[in-house]
Amino acid sequence: MRLGSICRIVIAATLCSVQLYAAEAVNEQARFREIYQQLIEINTTQSQGTAKAATAMRQWLLGAGFTTNEIQIFEPVNNQGNLVARLKGTGQKKPLLLLAHLDVVEARAADWKTDPFKLQERDGYFIGRGVIDDKAMAASFVSVLAQLKREGFRPQRDIVLALTSGEEALEGANGASWLVDHQRQLIDAEFGINEGGRGELKDGKPSVHVMQVGEKQYVTYELEVTSPGGHSARPTGDNAIYTLSEALLRIGQFRFPLNITDAARVYFERTARFSSGQVAEDMKAVAAGQAGAAAIDRISTRPDLVGMLRTTCVATQVKAGQAENALPQRAWATVNCRVLPNESDSQVEAKLKELAGSKVVLRVVQKSVPAPPSPLMPAIMKPAEQVTEQMWPGVPVIPAMGVSTTDSRWLRAAGIPMYGISGIFVNPADTGVHGMNEHAGVKQIYDGREFLYRLIKALAE
Repeated sequence: MRLGSICRIVIAATLCSVQLYAAEAVNEQARFREIYQQLIEINTTQSQGTAKAATAMRQWLLGAGFTTNEIQIFEPVNNQGNLVARLKGTGQKKPLLLLAHLDVVEARAADWKTDPFKLQERDGYFIGRGVIDDKAMAASFVSVLAQLKREGFRPQRDIVLALTSGEEALEGANGASWLVDHQRQLIDAEFGINEGGRGELKDGKPSVHVMQVGEKQYVTYELEVTSPGGHSARPTGDNAIYTLSEALLRIGQFRFPLNITDAARVYFERTARFSSGQVAEDMKAVAAGQAGAAAIDRISTRPDLVGMLRTTCVATQVKAGQAENALPQRAWATVNCRVLPNESDSQVEAKLKELAGSKVVLRVVQKSVPAPPSPLMPAIMKPAEQVTEQMWPGVPVIPAMGVSTTDSRWLRAAGIPMYGISGIFVNPADTGVHGMNEHAGVKQIYDGREFLYRLIKALAE
């Protein structure tokens, strides 16, 4: 056979291989899209439960070749299903945990432009309840595990998937907590990945990839004021509504002391390099411990940054009175606090009591378990940085403390380091999470799925 003929055969074989790879990549994206849509269109609000969604995800894994012994569903609370699946490895390393929650916050169809429980794709965005929080990661994990199973991937460590209920619920059993308490051996791992991190877009382009390594403790308080009441035509100086309003005004005007944690310092230092103008200068000053009052004031106006500066408390609900023509006998409000990990919630409570005043009764309604931050281990940091560089050259991975609450706290408190990282890039000023018309870029969701596929393989090898 002539050399030219051999070259043509080699080139043809290479092109065929590339085409087959590209075709399979398209197939995997299509499968992910089906999983994602199915999850979005199963209503998993607290009232509806997650059992149906857990069962649906089980079917996808069975279809990829998992056995019934490799998948378990637990329903400790009626209709609140939790799925645990395991892709077996060689056992040379401790397992990797993939954690995502199936439940979503409530969504009223009348408030939305679209049906919140029908996945819509418009103008380059997916729209629907849970498209980011947290069904994007849940669908990605199921899709990735199914793909790895079909590929015959044999990792050095088991890969454990836990899809849980109750993360968004303020009351009732939390699935991640229940698994820690009752099925610890099934989810035990060297470390795990979960929601809580995000990529940030600047002018529509990826700028930084934030990895959540810790989070604030949340504490919810109820403030109550009672008065004798009476006829509204005979007002008195003792009015529960006015007393409560004055207390809330004092709380709203108070700023807890500045407290820059190590994670926040690293975040501001590294993010400043990819910012510009006054924001960059303010971040540098905060990271260096040299920020003046003006810089702190400017950052405090940024909803995406203020939580890194200090503990915060904010009024979220108010109710009062019993009739329009009667003086109120009772007024009460809910105040939600996010407490820095190195601060005491008892000190926060004492400050709130002082601000509220002697006529206000303050009681704790809900309190999350305090948990230490996760260490910056090379076993997670290096692969995360390498995969990020492959997909978005020049974009840094920046460890940060989360200002909202995730189920990672249960695992961290139990001694399993957790890292919030998703590969999904969003506009930090408009994430859409928990809001009306929750949305995420179509390309960003697909890129996030690809990022998690590569990251999970790198972490498990």
